[in-house]
Amino acid sequence: MNPYSAQMENQNINREFGYQPATDSLDEAYTNTGEIRSHWKYLLESLHSLGAEAIEERQKKVRRILRDDGATYKIYDEPNASQTWQLNPVPLLISSEEWSRTETALIERAELFNAILLDIYGDRKLVQYGIIPPELPFSHAGYLRPCHQIKMQGEHQLILHGVDLVRSADGKMKIMADRTQAPSGAGYALENRTVMNRVFPSLFRDSHVHRLSLFFSRMRQKLHELNPNGGIARIVVLTPGAYNETYFEHAYLANYLGFQLVQGSDLTVRNGYLWMKSLDGLKRVDVILRRVDDVYCDPVELKGDSQLGVPGLLEVARMGNVAIANPLGSSVLENPALLRYLPEISKALLGRELQMESVKTWWCGDKQDLEYVCANLKDLLIKPTYRKPGLYEVYGAELDDTKLQAWQNRIRKHPYQFAAQEYVASAKTPTWHKGNFLPRASILRTFAVASESSYAVLPGGLTRVNLDSDKKIISNQRGSVSKDTWVLASEPEKHITLRAPEIQQSQESVGELPSRVVENLFWMGRYAERAESALRLLRTVFLQLNKTETLPDSIFRTLLKSITDVTSTYPGFTSFDAELLKNPESEMISIILDQHRIGSVANNLVAMIKSAEQVKEQLSSDTQRIINNIGDELDNLKLILKPGALSAPEEALGPLVTALLAFAGLIHESMIRGNGWHFMEMGRRMERALQIISGLRSMLTSKFDDIEQEVLVETALLCGEALISYRRRYQSGVNIENGLEMILLNAKNPRSLLFQVEELAMHFADLPGTKETLNAENKFLLEAITTLKLSDVKNLAKAETGVRQDLDQTLARVQYLVSSAAKAISQRYFDHAQGPQLLVKNTEWQDHL
Repeated sequence: MNPYSAQMENQNINREFGYQPATDSLDEAYTNTGEIRSHWKYLLESLHSLGAEAIEERQKKVRRILRDDGATYKIYDEPNASQTWQLNPVPLLISSEEWSRTETALIERAELFNAILLDIYGDRKLVQYGIIPPELPFSHAGYLRPCHQIKMQGEHQLILHGVDLVRSADGKMKIMADRTQAPSGAGYALENRTVMNRVFPSLFRDSHVHRLSLFFSRMRQKLHELNPNGGIARIVVLTPGAYNETYFEHAYLANYLGFQLVQGSDLTVRNGYLWMKSLDGLKRVDVILRRVDDVYCDPVELKGDSQLGVPGLLEVARMGNVAIANPLGSSVLENPALLRYLPEISKALLGRELQMESVKTWWCGDKQDLEYVCANLKDLLIKPTYRKPGLYEVYGAELDDTKLQAWQNRIRKHPYQFAAQEYVASAKTPTWHKGNFLPRASILRTFAVASESSYAVLPGGLTRVNLDSDKKIISNQRGSVSKDTWVLASEPEKHITLRAPEIQQSQESVGELPSRVVENLFWMGRYAERAESALRLLRTVFLQLNKTETLPDSIFRTLLKSITDVTSTYPGFTSFDAELLKNPESEMISIILDQHRIGSVANNLVAMIKSAEQVKEQLSSDTQRIINNIGDELDNLKLILKPGALSAPEEALGPLVTALLAFAGLIHESMIRGNGWHFMEMGRRMERALQIISGLRSMLTSKFDDIEQEVLVETALLCGEALISYRRRYQSGVNIENGLEMILLNAKNPRSLLFQVEELAMHFADLPGTKETLNAENKFLLEAITTLKLSDVKNLAKAETGVRQDLDQTLARVQYLVSSAAKAISQRYFDHAQGPQLLVKNTEWQDHL
């Protein structure tokens, strides 16, 4: 194609999507003359051939996949905003030649930062020789004196190193920031790649993109090599918990790497070692991949009021009995002021200048720098030297005179705590937004992991862009979205493996679940069953109330009262309020939809979803998808279920019941039969037993005329999905004796009370520590089974005084026994210990942070 034809093709592509290459800064895809850069040509032409409608459809698929995967990112300042991770469908492309230079420079930088870490917590020659002022490390909140001279085996102490790269107007990549404490983003980059591979399979394949998997194989291998205790390493990912902004990534990496995800409360220190508290007893932990900020990791020696760490962890690391990646104290390297001294540091430690420049930086702890920063504040990025929630970088050009003066006063008051950087207008990259390609500013975060001889760099990374062109600072916390980053290979990659034979040995860890995990699984089962039982009863009562024939007043009241009894939403229909009984729909809908009402369907489903969030790493993608569907169906109900607005309200509940059944079926058919499955099933069986008992006591313990009684027995059978089976088995019609036999004592009916307690006995028998002795929970359950099996259905059906006392007493006894078994299980297996508490709160430390 001649130059004129190429230019015309470029114009056609631009005209198709309304794209105007950036003029105020460099454009990643286009040259200054408007020509497509060679490595972007295939991608843009392919997207052009797809057309806007097809690209928009792919964007919708991206959103669906991310949501189904449970990919979330929490924006702290906007708790009610959508938490789903955002991925733009147009990747950032980097040529193989440029990446080769970038990779070499990043390896060099990782080696330098490793050397700085060794020096700061070792000989401190940088301070001794005056290369950096002592205030630079020692005034920083990330410098931890208790970590002095703590070392892991091997040359590399800095295991993971992250950098934020920006392309300046001259086309060169520059480094804005280093992430060394617990670098986040690699897991999101992997999720982005997985999604893009699914949404654009042929485009991805034909572009010859470098794979990311090798980087994570190296990470896994390095963590195993850090094992200080010999044998097969037990490695855990330490997370602050489900409310952390990047919790999805913690769970995602734990699953991808094959490690256990733990919180601080799951670990304990005994006899100089770190242990995980599992149902099978204490399991020694050899290596931690931590995502908890270092000052929170040990309340004994670091931040005393922390609830996220493990008391005594630092002493175990000091003894060399646990390896922590990255090591505690490594956040001192994230000080942006360090970039100001980096050229001199590099010459001292490496004997040369760095290949890749950092963005020009000033430290306000230096008097000359302070005066320069204050005089030029309007043109600079102001950065805190120590990152913490609520304290973000600001751009002086976006501040008015009053705020500029306030920042100047703040900086002069605490000069050591602030640095400033030259503002670099980052290169623009084609971004899909509102049906068009638009140029948007981007930055790239990529990562290096220590390997056998040096570092290995992730071939790509996490690109972030601002969809709003007026925003100058690119940050996920400020609403930026992500892109996949494609490093284009000059030739097809060879598939190799880094797995050592000893690492391939299987480690039977199905039962090695922390008690926190099994407790959440247990309550997931209970909350799901509560919601399902309530929905089944409400659906059946709606059906009975809307029959052609009018129900007797006594039956009408009994049915409504049973709703309150089963859901425990008192006083509800037990108050016998005349107006409420006259118009019961509003109360029934409140029991379904009022999220803040204890016992409501919505309240139980929200609690179930929160429990699922706490054990995200234990759930398959299909399970996550079903949980999302449950949330969707609940939201749909809020739109369509209104008093008097629906002709058949019971039909509106059907999809939510179906979603809950799908959840139960998936757990039953797909979940590994380990302790987690046993506890989830125990929760479901216990709750179903208690719900059956509540329903029967409310509806069947009082005596009514035969015709009235038939309606109540039929309701109970419908709730338990047993009416059709009942009619096939008993040809004489619906009566109390046969109904009780079917619901209460039929061991072949999966929704009978006897079936539930026998299933519980099976699960109890498989729990740890139940083989030798008959534990309390087994005794309670044995009595419950015996009580039911010795019952005589004829005696249970008798009602000499208007109340079936034998039935009520039997049900009350079994209810007590099942509840007692649940309490015994909780006391035996769940960890209720409170974390360490400070006797005196150190306010000086808080101010320092």
